[in-house]
Amino acid sequence: MIRKCNEHGCFRGEVCPCCDSNGDFILDDDREDRLGRFISGALRHFPEKLELPMYIDGWVSINALAVAAAKKYKWPKKYHIYALVESDEKGRYEIAGGKIRARYGHSIDVILNYPLYDGEFAYYGVSPEEVDIILEQGIRPVKQKYLHLSTTLEKAIEVATVHTENPSIFKIDVKTAIDDGLNVMVVNNDILLTDEIPAEYILEIYE
Repeated sequence: MIRKCNEHGCFRGEVCPCCDSNGDFILDDDREDRLGRFISGALRHFPEKLELPMYIDGWVSINALAVAAAKKYKWPKKYHIYALVESDEKGRYEIAGGKIRARYGHSIDVILNYPLYDGEFAYYGVSPEEVDIILEQGIRPVKQKYLHLSTTLEKAIEVATVHTENPSIFKIDVKTAIDDGLNVMVVNNDILLTDEIPAEYILEIYE
């Protein structure tokens, strides 16, 4: 559920986490889920199916997205999109200058332009069965435009356990990779994006 606190903006749940206000109703759970799935698909996977013009860096007009959403479900308004983005704790989307884009998760061909990461290490989790081939071939994206790395070991474990029960986690020398010319971008506190990580930058494995 999405509600809006007059003082602290949109939030998910029954009460504002900042002041315990109930706020004003925006979307119920079902419509929040449906609109979220629609926006994810539109901005990450199939804008062309919706005849949604997209810039090469992933931006689309928020007005055009609102029109496309209303054609699909009838009820969405532009303020519903703003509320969904503002209340999203994972920071999956960004809005600027009347445009919106997904920060990560694209399967379509986009060229994102986030700053280079200034940390030393990154982490990436896989199933134990994948370890040997990655040590030989490096880490490459699967079904996505960019490879998604985690900034912490804890986050890498959290992400990997969605796909495998006992993940193996690679520690990656991102600083050296960037010094050698690899483009490793920071999206938010948890996620980095890059084209690939050659095996030479893998430092150790946590199992």
